[in-house]
This record gives sequence, structure tokens and C-alpha cells, in this order.
Amino acid sequence: MNKVSFSTLLGTVLVLGGCTLAPEYQRPGSPVAAQWPAGAAYVQDAQDAPRAADLKWHEFFADAALQKIIQQALDNNRDLRLAALNVERAQGLYGIQRGDLFPSFTAEGGKTRQRRSADLIEPGQPRTVTQYSADLGFAAWELDFFGRIRSLSDQALEEYLATDEGRRSTQVALVSQVARTYFALAADRENLALARSTLESQQAAYGLVKRRFDVGTVSELDLKQARIPVDTARADVARYTQLAAQDLNALVLLAGAPVPEALLPPNLVAAGMLKDVAAGVSSEVLLLRPDVIAAEHRLKGAYASIGAARAALFPRITLTGSVGTASGELSRLFEGQSGTWLFAPQFSLPIFDTRLWAALRVSKTDREIALTQYEKAVQTAFREVADALAVRGTIDEQLAAQESLTATVGDTYRLAERRYNSGIDSFLTVLDAQRSHFAAQQSLVTLRLAKLAAQIQLYAALGGGAE
Repeated sequence: MNKVSFSTLLGTVLVLGGCTLAPEYQRPGSPVAAQWPAGAAYVQDAQDAPRAADLKWHEFFADAALQKIIQQALDNNRDLRLAALNVERAQGLYGIQRGDLFPSFTAEGGKTRQRRSADLIEPGQPRTVTQYSADLGFAAWELDFFGRIRSLSDQALEEYLATDEGRRSTQVALVSQVARTYFALAADRENLALARSTLESQQAAYGLVKRRFDVGTVSELDLKQARIPVDTARADVARYTQLAAQDLNALVLLAGAPVPEALLPPNLVAAGMLKDVAAGVSSEVLLLRPDVIAAEHRLKGAYASIGAARAALFPRITLTGSVGTASGELSRLFEGQSGTWLFAPQFSLPIFDTRLWAALRVSKTDREIALTQYEKAVQTAFREVADALAVRGTIDEQLAAQESLTATVGDTYRLAERRYNSGIDSFLTVLDAQRSHFAAQQSLVTLRLAKLAAQIQLYAALGGGAE
């Protein structure tokens, strides 16, 4: 076979290889409502609020210290590094699979020199003869008439794209988790400061009651009752010391390296505020989430897998070939003057191989699994956004009520102390008021943290933080 006919064969195979037996992909219908929930728990977006996907994480998290910690996590976090390595691996596997579409050529060359005896040559001929040789070939190239290899290549491509979206999804989760841990640390440090302040005031109150008990103006019951809030506050100090230490440990793990003390917030006020983001009207924005995109790529890959399984049921033709040349002149070596093409086609027809039919059934089941996973990803994303919207629509009213309650309980506590010091009420009234005041202050901190956590959740659930 000459060079022209081989080029024609190569072109024909590549054209036919563009066809596959994979089913035509169509995006599934959305398994969730077209619009976000409405009702008393929800409010409309602020008119000037940007979309989460349009707001970079360093714009959403305005606090400079938090920005530095997030950047440290993006640089050092092992989960994100592992996700990036998985992307690199998937890219390499795609390159390997795609390489099967084309023949793998090998080339060899050689040179020999022979010095002949003067008695064996005619006058005027050179005694030294130089011989050049070259061999160009390819081995086991499958002619992809039914698109088996192309389907496998498409599947590898979709897996690579899904893995890359998985990396982006990991970044979204990392950014939001760092922020939530940062604010949880701020809340626990604020509660720790509150517990320490309460302990100091209760120790002072106990000292006053103790002096009165020593001179006989109050009973032992009052003394015991005064000891209760002291011990309670001591336990709260120990508990919030533990929680703050665990929050810091979690933050260091996320950041991938120790976090400087100067970057840690003393309370929620110092931790800064967050920007509002718009959820929009349509839930189709969920299709832009990295995890949903990844699930769709894997669904497309399952379609390609069916094409490969179908093609495996048809005849398979592989081809090996080589061309050998030899010449005494290097310039004539590649002109085909002494070249010879050799082809060795192999033909196989898997008629009764039940494993291939089983593989086809498995690939169809894999498609149903991928479809279910895609729909679950969309439903989960919808629920995450809806929950965050419900918090956003009600948290401000809860905060306002809790702030009013905290102020009222604080006044009650101070009035109870005055009445006890005046001998009007028992110390039990003071104890109850003190407990209520401390609990109200803790609840206020918890609600402030819940508002920040809901803002972070909404930003992440809408795909914010992916780059």
C-alpha cells in the first residue's frame, strides 16, 4: 500500500470515529420548584444586592483578618490540594484514553559501514560501503468504526470536567467552612468573656453575702444560694474555654498551618459583617453550582459509557503496520524509493460473549444512578438555599426581640439586687434573675452567630466562593 492510500485510510477512520452509539444526551427536567419558596418566612432580595456568583469571596468577606486566613487555607489546605491533584490525574487519564484514537508510531534507524577486500571489487569502486536503514511502524491500532474508543474518550473527558468542578466545589466548601469556624470562634470567645464577667460579679456578690452571714444578718440558706451562681459561672468559663480552644484547632486544620493570634477575633463585633447577596427569582441558578455541574458531567459520562458498551458488541478491527527502507544515500531514505508497507489486520466478532451484554446492562444502570445523583444534588442545593432564605427572612425579627428581652431581663436583675439589698426580697429572686440575664445574653450571641452563618450558607449554596 502506498502513502496516498494510507492517508486516505487514516482520514476515513477519523471521520467514522466521530460517530458513536451513545444515546443523545438531554438535560433532565428540574426535580425542584421553578421558584424559591414564598411566605411569611421569606423576604425579597435587596435591590442593590449582587448575585453570589458575581461576588468574589474577598469581596463578600470584608474583614481583613478573615481574608488572610481564607487565603492561607486556599494555599495550604490538604483537602483542596488533594482535589487539585485529582484534577491533574483525571486530565492525564483523559489524555491516555484520547491517545487510543490515533496510531502510535515508532521509528528506528541504523547505519552500517562495510570495508570490502580489494580482490572482490572492480577497479574504481570504493572499498568502504555505507548503508542506512529506517523502520516506521504502528502497533495494534483499533479502527474505531463504531465509536467505542471515542465514547471511552468522551467518558474520560466528562470525568475530568466533573473532577475539576469537584475541585471548585471543594473550594466553595472550604471558604465557607473557614468563615463559619472563624465566627464560631468569635462567638465562643465572646461567651467566654461574658462568663468571666459573670463569674467576677457573682464572686463579688457571694463575698457580700458571706460577710453578712458572718455577722448574722442573713441565713445559711442565703449563703448557699449565693454560692450556686458562682459555681455555675465557673463551669461556664471552663466550658467556653474548651469550646474556644476546639474552634481554634478546627480553624488551624482548615488553614493548613498555625493561625497568628493577631488574626483571631475577640468577639462577633470585631469579626466584622458580611454583604447581602441576591438569590434571584428562579431556582435555575442552582445549575451553576459546581457540585451540580459535576453531577451533570458524570451523567454525560454515563451516556458515553453506554455508547462504549454498545460498540463493544460490534466487530472490532485492529491494524498493525510498518514501512521499512534502506538506501546508501540518506537523502533518498524518505522518498519511498526502497520503502515497503506491511499491514496485518485483525478481526474479532464478539457474538456470544455474555460479559459484554452484562456490561451494557451495567452501563445503563450506571446512567440511572448518575441521574439520581444529579437530581439529588439539585434537590439538596434547593433545600440549602431555601433554608438560608428562611433564616434571612426571620432572623432580624428574632434579634430585635432578643435584644429587647436581654435589656428587660438585665433591668429585672438589677432591680432584684436592689430589693434584696433593701431586705424586701429573698436571694432566690436575685438568683433566678441572674440566670435569666445570663441565658438571654448567651441567646443573643447565638442569634448573631446564626445570622452570620445563614449569610455564609446562602452565599455558598448559590455557588459563591468558586474561582
